[in-house]
Amino acid sequence: MIKPKRHIFVCTSSRMNGQSKGFCQSKAGVEIVENFLEEIRDRDLGGEVFVSNTGCFSLCEKGPIVVVYPDNVWYGAVTPGDVEEIMDEHIEGGNVVKRLEI
Repeated sequence: MIKPKRHIFVCTSSRMNGQSKGFCQSKAGVEIVENFLEEIRDRDLGGEVFVSNTGCFSLCEKGPIVVVYPDNVWYGAVTPGDVEEIMDEHIEGGNVVKRLEI
């Protein structure tokens, strides 16, 4: 079993019945997941960094929410354009992106 160094969780407002609807989904949550997947692939980090979509974190007013484990860092109001910065600064650089941290 591969254990990643980091696991990125992105709220896409997924529901148990398979539907995606809600605040984070409407604010590009799915595009954020896709951007993380692309960055992970482009940086050849597939065995080190995983990304998963999630249901609601109950912080809709701060969404879209991205959580990085095992660091337990929560980011809010993330946009698809923020993904590269999170990858550069946090995932590869080890520094929290303070402007997005909640």
